[in-house]
Amino acid sequence: MLDLDKLTPEQYRARYEALQAQARARAAAPKPVASFADIATQDIIQQDTIPPGWYVCLRLHKGAALRITNNSGTPGAAFFMWNAAETSERYNAGDTAKLQWTTNFTTGRVLFSDMGRVLASVTADTGAGHDTIIGPNSPAQTAGRNGRDNIRSAAAKFGLSRRDVAPAISLFSPVGVDEQDCMRWRGNPPAGAAVELRAEMNLLVALSNTPHALSPAQEATGSISYIAWRAPAAQAGDLCRNFTEEAARGFVNTDGFFAA
Repeated sequence: MLDLDKLTPEQYRARYEALQAQARARAAAPKPVASFADIATQDIIQQDTIPPGWYVCLRLHKGAALRITNNSGTPGAAFFMWNAAETSERYNAGDTAKLQWTTNFTTGRVLFSDMGRVLASVTADTGAGHDTIIGPNSPAQTAGRNGRDNIRSAAAKFGLSRRDVAPAISLFSPVGVDEQDCMRWRGNPPAGAAVELRAEMNLLVALSNTPHALSPAQEATGSISYIAWRAPAAQAGDLCRNFTEEAARGFVNTDGFFAA
């Protein structure tokens, strides 16, 4: 593993330029196929449908999988998670984007904690777009139920407080940058859009059926559903564990946590 602390400024620059070139090459390459797993009835842990404006609290064991489906094309779903064994470790939106040199979170990408460990992997995705820069809506945008308050309410059910909540990711939220370098909503996701995550640690999860902050509609327009199940163990050549150098380093940190 490369020791970043021993690099010279010139080596840092060379590494930066190489990573930028890799990011451009990945953006131009064919996207990984969204291969959704078949789920055996006996492997199902929990499943339900979340009405507009509501949320759920989930506990996922390491290795469990979670499929979230946008049934009707509602504009977003707020998602946040904590390490169940040590809740001071939580999802980190900034590191998830920065460490992987991308804001395009789709098949093969991982979601990092603020301790440099991988909390979850994106094992399959229909490509509707997921945003972790701006994220879900807030009380300032709607008098109804909103993503920020729902995530805080979910945290409270885990015995946590507002200080334990950081910026969340908004699933099914296609945003882009316009000619003025401003982030804009690119239209609602299609009905049936889905994303599949694999828990890489024991997790506490908050999932809220509430819109993205940039959506013209600030009330959810339909239901989302989820199904959690016991998934097969990741193999040595697993896409998410090997997709980027940064992901591989994150998994070394994660594996070390469990080894300790």
